[in-house]
Amino acid sequence: MASGIRKIINDPVYGFITLDHPLVFKVIAHPWYQRLRRIHQMAFAQLVYPGAVHTRLHHSLGAYHLMCNALHELKNKGVVITPEEEVAAKIAILLHDVGHGPYSHALENKLLKGIHHETISIRIMEILNNELDGALTLAIEIFTNKYHKPFLHQLISGQLDVDRMDYLTRDSFFTGVSEGVIGYDRILKMLTVQNDELMVEEKAIYSIEKFLVSRRLMYWQVYLHKTVLCAEKMLVKIIERAQELITRGITVRSTSPVFDFFLQNHHTVTSIEAHLEQFCLLDDYDVLATIKNWMFHEDRVLAKLCDCLVTRRLLKVKLTATPVNPAWMEEQRNRICREMQIEERDCHYFLFSGVAENTTYDPREERINILFKDGTAKDISKVDNALIHQALASPVKKYYICYLN
Repeated sequence: MASGIRKIINDPVYGFITLDHPLVFKVIAHPWYQRLRRIHQMAFAQLVYPGAVHTRLHHSLGAYHLMCNALHELKNKGVVITPEEEVAAKIAILLHDVGHGPYSHALENKLLKGIHHETISIRIMEILNNELDGALTLAIEIFTNKYHKPFLHQLISGQLDVDRMDYLTRDSFFTGVSEGVIGYDRILKMLTVQNDELMVEEKAIYSIEKFLVSRRLMYWQVYLHKTVLCAEKMLVKIIERAQELITRGITVRSTSPVFDFFLQNHHTVTSIEAHLEQFCLLDDYDVLATIKNWMFHEDRVLAKLCDCLVTRRLLKVKLTATPVNPAWMEEQRNRICREMQIEERDCHYFLFSGVAENTTYDPREERINILFKDGTAKDISKVDNALIHQALASPVKKYYICYLN
């Protein structure tokens, strides 16, 4: 680790976060990283929890801090981690979300069809790597799970990674939802490595249970809260309406030439390669300012949707255990068309349904392995523990219906 360079950031969740490597400084100082200041971590959760205005940059730095702690604990237990691997893992977690677009998951696949934010993150890392003369090569190998020590990747992306540890801790802090509080410090202390795979010591089973339960509760109470869900779906409908009008030849201009660029053109995986510079100028501010302008657009549908979102007069939303009755949907469709004086083909912007689903622990994905004192390891769902095995391994589905009341 380089000496003589050290700065601290005062974080409201963890206290002081230490930056002490020149490569970390170069990454954080890059404009593409600084863009994360202008993307909210939780999109429209602030409409329900007013304190949830923290950004992707907050989360990135928090995950970096937890990564520093995790690597420190593992090295103290005799796990061999070279200085180069340590810096690379820290860089990888700093950049893990750098490919997120405006309003994060809410608009994923809308402005860039079929492109996941991780794909963009990797491409951004590759370009930064070229700018930095190959200094990020190892970080990219770890991020893409091509390095021969998989536990380093598992710290970044897995069912018990520092990414999830930070966003649960941070999101519960800023929302005030205490159900999301996890014992991240104890979990980090209990991390270990066997055969280059990340594991958790037996003593941490209850902390892991609490982590999984907290995640489940946060999803239904915060991330998939019906009002948050409705607002995010309305944002998607706004973008879809704007793109539909553009396809019809109707003028729809945003407040930002960068946002215009992506609205006017349908971009795919291949085209993003040539337009990454524009993408990395796009953020929440472009979208929100545009939506405020579209409140006065001549198109009644677009203007109404934008007005409802900006003024928080959202569509009515209900969650049900079963799909919505088609007869009721037809009744609402007729009413909305009559009251809004719109054609039936446009009614889907004010009446739509879908499914919200959450699986707290899926054993088919990256597993959480418990290391016992006798040296054996078991997936947590195979441990003699009814809570994980019976309840949390099963997906929960809720049907939602959003409609103009």
